Amino acid sequence: MKSLNLPLHGHASKNAAQLGVVMKQKLVDSGSDGGAALMPDSDAAPSTGGLVAGVLMCVMSMSSIQFGSALSAPIINAYGPVGATWLRLVFASIALALIVRPKIMSYSRSQWLGVLALGSVSAFMTASFFSAIARIPLGLAVAIEFLGPLLVATLGFGLSRQLLWPILAAIGVLLLAYDGQAWVGNLPGILFAIGAGAGWACYILLTKKVGNAFQGLEGLSMSLLVAAVVSTPFGYASAASHLTGFGLLEIAGLALLVPLLPYVLEMVALRRMPTSSFGILMSLEPAIGAVAGFVILAQPMTPSQMFGTALVVSASIGATVFAAKG
Repeated sequence: MKSLNLPLHGHASKNAAQLGVVMKQKLVDSGSDGGAALMPDSDAAPSTGGLVAGVLMCVMSMSSIQFGSALSAPIINAYGPVGATWLRLVFASIALALIVRPKIMSYSRSQWLGVLALGSVSAFMTASFFSAIARIPLGLAVAIEFLGPLLVATLGFGLSRQLLWPILAAIGVLLLAYDGQAWVGNLPGILFAIGAGAGWACYILLTKKVGNAFQGLEGLSMSLLVAAVVSTPFGYASAASHLTGFGLLEIAGLALLVPLLPYVLEMVALRRMPTSSFGILMSLEPAIGAVAGFVILAQPMTPSQMFGTALVVSASIGATVFAAKG
């Protein structure tokens, strides 16, 4: 959340019969809070030039999600985590609705129930992630949030040796939480990150149902609209009295940076590379989150914290590779 990560997006994979495969799709977003989770699956053989372009687009997408989260810090400080969540969802949902023009009055009861659940979870996930990065370093928050999809993938394949991956990631999180002298962050921040991870896990489980129930980008558009409406009572109270013209322009730009730009980049990337390669590459997101925290927010990392980040990335890659083989 990343991104919606917020979130959100396109179709679910036709072949995503197992949770591990769904997890590969969801590794698009991270963290949180952005990204294109409802993506069409693609295992077609890519061209050589297309593969290189796909890799570059994945890197650009992850950078957009994580640097967008880091750049959201001033907005979070000005409007509060819930206010920032609401404003970003409002702008992103309006922009996409103008493009997609979802047929709101034509959907069935089951379709509405699906987007209501997904939109509510998306709002919760994004607000929890913003609340976390307001209190703890970005790299730590992203790493904790990643435990959600890892657990979903593990449970999807049973609790045998695949439990190794979330255990490995948990060890990495512990290393990230200690800077050699003291524990970084605070308990509320860690709990919010855990909440974001739980929301991400629920988001994965809802993604396939919504993606299969809608055509094109209508599921993404509707879930964003629901997320904006759900967050309005809380976000308006937090942000309304602090709004300025410049602030609105800044939030509009960030709403394009996450999640709309990552969605476009990932959609095109998936047409140029195998889904398994895509999932492995997107596992680098915790590392990019740590870099964004260092560059934008001046959050340095010790060697042990860098090793912890490497463990989280390795766990994500391991779970993704196993899902591809399963």
